[in-house]
Amino acid sequence: MNLILDYIKEYKNKTKTSAKLFSKSAKLHVNGVSHNIRYYDPYPFVVKKSSGKNLVDVDNNKFTDYWMGHWALILGHGPKQVRDSLRKQIEKSWMYGTVNEQTIKLSELISKAVPVAEKIRYVTSGTEATMYAVRLARSVTGKKIIAKIDGGWHGYTSDLLKSVNWPFSESESSGVVNEEQIVSIPYNDLEGSLKILKKYANNLAGVIVEPVLGGGGCIPASPDYLKGIQEFVRKNKSIFILDEIVTGFRFRFGCLYPTMKLDPDIVTLGKIVGGGMAIGVMCGKKEIMEYADTTGKKKSERSYVGGGTFSANPASMVAGYATLNHLKSKKSIYSKINELGDFARKEIGKAFDGKVAITGKGSLFMTHFLKDGITEITNSVQAAKCDTQMLAKYHFKMIAHDGIFFLPGKLGAISDSHTKADIKNIVKATENF
Repeated sequence: MNLILDYIKEYKNKTKTSAKLFSKSAKLHVNGVSHNIRYYDPYPFVVKKSSGKNLVDVDNNKFTDYWMGHWALILGHGPKQVRDSLRKQIEKSWMYGTVNEQTIKLSELISKAVPVAEKIRYVTSGTEATMYAVRLARSVTGKKIIAKIDGGWHGYTSDLLKSVNWPFSESESSGVVNEEQIVSIPYNDLEGSLKILKKYANNLAGVIVEPVLGGGGCIPASPDYLKGIQEFVRKNKSIFILDEIVTGFRFRFGCLYPTMKLDPDIVTLGKIVGGGMAIGVMCGKKEIMEYADTTGKKKSERSYVGGGTFSANPASMVAGYATLNHLKSKKSIYSKINELGDFARKEIGKAFDGKVAITGKGSLFMTHFLKDGITEITNSVQAAKCDTQMLAKYHFKMIAHDGIFFLPGKLGAISDSHTKADIKNIVKATENF
């Protein structure tokens, strides 16, 4: 406990300007932040600028970043390719509110890399993409119930705000209605999941699942588990939705699902495909996506799926295109960052000498401090029963003492701007912890 107090003291001594600014922010914004998870005790530092792998705060402290803009910045902060493309676009303007060629170019790239993307609709956040995917599934099937995963995070849409945080049996929020139309199934437990799905089969519109749980613990799904869910959904004439907002273009050029021999009806994308700008993508098979075409349809025949004022704005489109085009032309980036992820998982686990489990895949990784007989992490229940407070302390120590930034309690993402020496610095900081 004394060590933690020492780290808090060290942090406060080096972030005095952040403390003053955050005090002002707390007067203006709810809890001082614009996204719940960005707050941590005693206060978050305030960023002045970022570049490559680094964040620099208003006190000129430099941090090697593994939060990487909610895991969106696979090329690092402010990569030249994206910066140059944005500069050229902004000289022309950054908001049209009409059809633009930049959108077509990005969609051509996505549709060639993601086979199921026969039709695409852009929005400005992952939350909107999953919200519309659920609405579309209900429109297509005429059914109401959506099944999701215990610990699955699909944004703040009321349609999916259930069983996100432990204990999963408690409602996530006041003000949410119709929770009975969301059911939750256990991750990587096919028998348990099918038992629940069969119970609701007659009114099951669809199932939405991440192939790697992001917020739920950075836990990969078993291919057999996802195949079993897909098989049931197909036979039941429901819709199979894969949320690849985190995983899309993270491990390979394209989505994760083809490597698992899956055939989803709808895929949602975000993060990396926006190149650091606001984006969300709902894409899928033509016969399903056509329900969102309102031309000449009665209200009862359509799925009213919008996009929003800033959907497909040219700035987001060129940033996304520049990012994906670079990834396509330099696919060695994937082998580099995936190998760094393997190295991180192996060496951090070794430093903790069996006291933790390290989950993840490719360039994503997360540390779980084992307790209460938990020996492995294959679902979000096991992750939630680990010592999450110790994880937050571990991350905070690295912020305060080592100049390494993980958002406390969250997974880490490696970008092309990171090196093996950076991972070795995490290992060294871990050994000291």
